[in-house]
Amino acid sequence: MTATRLHLVRHGEVANPGKVLYGRLPGFGLSDRGREMAARASEALAELGRPVSRILSSPLERAVESAEPIAQRFGLEIEKREGLIEAMSHLEGGQYSMDLSILGKPAAWRYLVNPLRPSWGSPSASWPTGSAPRWTRPGRRRPAATS
Repeated sequence: MTATRLHLVRHGEVANPGKVLYGRLPGFGLSDRGREMAARASEALAELGRPVSRILSSPLERAVESAEPIAQRFGLEIEKREGLIEAMSHLEGGQYSMDLSILGKPAAWRYLVNPLRPSWGSPSASWPTGSAPRWTRPGRRRPAATS
């Protein structure tokens, strides 16, 4: 059996001078610093010395731009998958900071009524038993499922 390792790479810093909560909006690519971050992620992955056989990415511009240095380094195509897209937020497109200053924006209030149910989707407590992702550290066995 061949060992498989999955590497998750978050997108780099986004160019967002208007401080918009961009979510799924088009036109939000990486900043210069974000491109540097993506290049460093590619270098770090290469330094691991393990083969990379596939690159899956959200179709969002910032995610694809973050995957490009990895794809170039390993000579692979980026497979864009809708299922990897960022969760939708009702606050998308507005200028919000996710701190107490949001309370000064009445348009956001209806989405802040229950901190246990985020504006971007369902809380993990509502997932069916056993469907929540389980993450383990490398070399550790995943805990056995219990009924």
